[in-house]
Amino acid sequence: MSEPVTYDVRDQVATLRLDRADAMNSLDIATKESLLASVRRAANDPDVRCVVLTGSGRAFSVGQDLREHIERLGTESLEEVWSTVEKHYAPIALALATMEKPVIAAINGVAAGAGLSIALACDLRIAADTAGFNTAFTGVGLSCDTGASWTLPRLIGAGRALELLLLPRTVDAVEALELGLVNQLVPAADLMATAHGLATRLAAGPTLAYAAVKRSVAYAASRPLDEALAYEGQMMARTGGSSDHQHAVASFVVKEKPTFEGR
Repeated sequence: MSEPVTYDVRDQVATLRLDRADAMNSLDIATKESLLASVRRAANDPDVRCVVLTGSGRAFSVGQDLREHIERLGTESLEEVWSTVEKHYAPIALALATMEKPVIAAINGVAAGAGLSIALACDLRIAADTAGFNTAFTGVGLSCDTGASWTLPRLIGAGRALELLLLPRTVDAVEALELGLVNQLVPAADLMATAHGLATRLAAGPTLAYAAVKRSVAYAASRPLDEALAYEGQMMARTGGSSDHQHAVASFVVKEKPTFEGR
């Protein structure tokens, strides 16, 4: 039986692919566990400096596997069924958002429910022009999870976020770009080449600085200005003593293009 999430490294880029095309990459327990393990593997892989997350077939991910969910509701306690939020969904979102490497979501098709939330937890989102987006949660009588309450308002504003969460509908790729749900829109045939091109550019960059920027932005999201400024100072001290910074400055002086090693 094949793995529900494949893991491939090329050019210091790890590509994680949800590989349940026949189920539109819906998230059963095996897939959630495999995805979490793959994200953590990429975070700790010294040969990886950037990550691309994508799906196979027509969907990025339609979220929770409802067939499995219905079966579990009939055979397990509610506490066991909903422990998946704590065991799987929350850790996946946290691992993606806090990884000290850039993470790109290459959204090849429908991203709905937790599938959309997973894409939102990534740092950058490139979407195929055939992609669609739907929060979906309240449509099946549920609240949101996998970080959507945190990521969505920060991307598109609280008012628009509440609208999409309370009144779920499918947002097409063009509107998603206009709203700020995605950073870039490309023809479906060009999606993976575009994503890999951006990923290799980031993989060749100052990984330590990228990690510090991610930390600073996340920290500032819930702190007053004075605390955000102080934290920026800490991150500047951390990156200012790095080999990457020292080499970049020396290269600038002699008018050469710097190379970065991520340390």
